[in-house]
Amino acid sequence: MTYTEYMSLNVFQRFWYKFTQFIKAIPTNIKKFFCFIGRAIKNFFVGIGRGTKEFFLGFIKGDIITKLSYFIMGLGNLLRGQILKGLAFLSIEVGYILFMVFFGAEYIGLFFRLEAVKTTQTIEFMGKQITQEVVEHYSYQILLYGILAFMVTIAFIALYIVSTKSARNNEAIIKSGKRPPKFREELKELLDSKFHTTMLSLPVILICVFVLLPLIFMITMAFTNFSEMNYDSFNWIGLDNFREIFSTSDSGGASMGYTFACVAGWTIIWAIFATFSNYILGMIVALMINKKGIKLKKLWRTMFVMTIAVPQFVTLLVMAQMLGSSTESPLNLIISMFTGTTSSVNILTTANNAILARVSVILVNCWVGIPYTILMISGLLMNIPEDLYESARIDGAGPVKSFTKITLPYMLFVTTPYLITTFIGNVNNFNVIYLLTEGGPKVSEYKYSAGKTDLLITLLFKLSVNQNKYGLGAAIGILVFLVCATLSLITFNMTKSAKNEEEFS
Repeated sequence: MTYTEYMSLNVFQRFWYKFTQFIKAIPTNIKKFFCFIGRAIKNFFVGIGRGTKEFFLGFIKGDIITKLSYFIMGLGNLLRGQILKGLAFLSIEVGYILFMVFFGAEYIGLFFRLEAVKTTQTIEFMGKQITQEVVEHYSYQILLYGILAFMVTIAFIALYIVSTKSARNNEAIIKSGKRPPKFREELKELLDSKFHTTMLSLPVILICVFVLLPLIFMITMAFTNFSEMNYDSFNWIGLDNFREIFSTSDSGGASMGYTFACVAGWTIIWAIFATFSNYILGMIVALMINKKGIKLKKLWRTMFVMTIAVPQFVTLLVMAQMLGSSTESPLNLIISMFTGTTSSVNILTTANNAILARVSVILVNCWVGIPYTILMISGLLMNIPEDLYESARIDGAGPVKSFTKITLPYMLFVTTPYLITTFIGNVNNFNVIYLLTEGGPKVSEYKYSAGKTDLLITLLFKLSVNQNKYGLGAAIGILVFLVCATLSLITFNMTKSAKNEEEFS
């Protein structure tokens, strides 16, 4: 389509044209994304190859001090005047050796078998010798501490490479007729040109301990038969949990594959409606509040801020009571007033009200989500230069033309990353679903007590907490993460926000 043909279209035709072009571009962008991942993996291994080559060449061409520093960390620093730095490297090596001797090596050896280590213990009871079996190392301990030992080993290897590189650099500095920098000089550099490294060190360590370690533990759990029934002794089972997720046959009638497909389908529908209903309705209300001539603008904005100030879980629990089956709930009292009979309608969890329950959670989500969009859009509207609107009015543009040509493009440009993160957040929106319906209404066609309003995140919760299927829940968590990460990266890189970052700056 030429530019002239495009300009002759009305607003809705242009939107449809852009939408179809966006959909058509998705396969190409998916291909580009995986090509990028392939190139990144290739560059990673190429970098490792170059680093390995440099590592061994440094050993071969280095002098005796540099060669010895490959075996004794920090020796190349100690013998060349960097006493404190050398002692730090040496203490790291000694600490790692002690860690592996007294702790790490045992758990790394047990990690691949993952079987609980049991011993017999003899005790004396009422004058008799009784032999009993005692668990020395539980499987979950072996899994957790084994991962920790591997992470410590990787960190040590990284520091070991830094140590050898420091020894090679010191040798090169001495050969050039200079002296290696003193500890005070390097410390000053860490507080000046390398200050970013200093500031990021502690956050990176905390991320590894409190984010990366639990994440890896969850990922490895997906390849085990870990459950509450065998938490003390479980084994590796490979891809069995993933096979069960996609299985379409089950002796009990309901299959996990059918349940997963239905819940995943509703999750996508929910995420689309929950995201765009909040965005569109919030945009409309924000435009109304910020329109010229509207009085008491600060009052309206304050009211929405007060709505946000109420904790979300409180609002959701109140809404669950209002729409519940109790004859004293506001909904049933209103129905009783009009019908003259006692009502106990429950639109959230009654089995034959699945569609009504889904509509209800979407509407309640609008109540708790629209205020955030209103405040964000209000801030954007107040930052659009008034000169643009004045120029449009001089050129004869009306309110609709100004909105479609100035306001809407600006808002979409700025808020597209917000839309993507909101969509991913709604895929994992546990609070709204669980606090309102607990995933209900439950149906016999779904396995593991799943319901018509269950999302993948609530199904994961039920599998882990209620059904004790921790491995199966971890496998679903991995699939959700892979899909969400891929979609968010692809869609973000397709937007103008990523392609033209400085367009509206």
